[in-house]
Amino acid sequence: MKLIRGLNRWTDSTETVITIGNFDGVHRGHQAMLKATCDAADRLSKPATVVSFEPLPHEYFSAQNAPPRLQGFRDRVMSVRDEGIDRLLLLAFGKSLASQSAEEFIREVLVATLRARHLIIGDDFRFGHNRSGNFELLQAMADECGYTLEQSPTCLHESLRISSTSVRNHLLNGEIREAQVLLGRPYRISGRVIHGEKVGRQLGYPTANVALGSHRPPLRGVFAVQATHLPTQRRFPAVANLGERPTLGGRKLLLEVHALDAQVDWYGDHLTIDFLAELRKERRFDSLDALKVQIGRDISQARELLGDL
Repeated sequence: MKLIRGLNRWTDSTETVITIGNFDGVHRGHQAMLKATCDAADRLSKPATVVSFEPLPHEYFSAQNAPPRLQGFRDRVMSVRDEGIDRLLLLAFGKSLASQSAEEFIREVLVATLRARHLIIGDDFRFGHNRSGNFELLQAMADECGYTLEQSPTCLHESLRISSTSVRNHLLNGEIREAQVLLGRPYRISGRVIHGEKVGRQLGYPTANVALGSHRPPLRGVFAVQATHLPTQRRFPAVANLGERPTLGGRKLLLEVHALDAQVDWYGDHLTIDFLAELRKERRFDSLDALKVQIGRDISQARELLGDL
């Protein structure tokens, strides 16, 4: 998949099949839309193209009050790629794009620059200044602009619409398995292993500190997970702590992973962490000895849970 960051870097004159959206989480609804895009692209012999935004529009408008993303930048790109998309265009969402009318977006971006010939649009997609653009406007302009259009149907689970919001709410509540059902896969965070303070090693439970960058996932606590070492594709049952380590006076959000049955050296390499079950919420302990005892209990519980999954 080719990643293009910014409309000014789009240099291709090939006609395209396009879908548009935030694609935060790439849940089952997103997957259905991306499959429809790939199917149409194969049928029309044109590249399957996703148009998304960075930052996400609600982050631009809501700033610090925006809900947490399900995925960091790298995970979102990789999830789109894994669905078979040929090109991902990330538009810089700022004042210029926010003030552009829906009609201008269609004519100048979709048609003149991206040469859209077929569009697959979700039922809730809104675009343009004051969110005035929708499926009906795209439909009304289709003949004039020379593209065809289809609407991606709503994807339901137990009569409820699958959305990034519903996945996020499950994760905020520690409902890992419920989120997994909507995602169609385990909730995953990936990142490079960096050096930490080596506190886990001092407690007898060495951990890998996975860099989160600016990503602030919508869950906190201690979890039974599966870690995959990307360079070798080896998988390890593990326990992960995602939080601020209040017992140690921490203030920085960290993702720390302890492999259950292996001594590993992951520094500098990328890991993916699949969250499989919540063990407990993060809390402050009165002493490091009490924390060490609890970590032992967490590991025992994780062994039982991972053996049943």
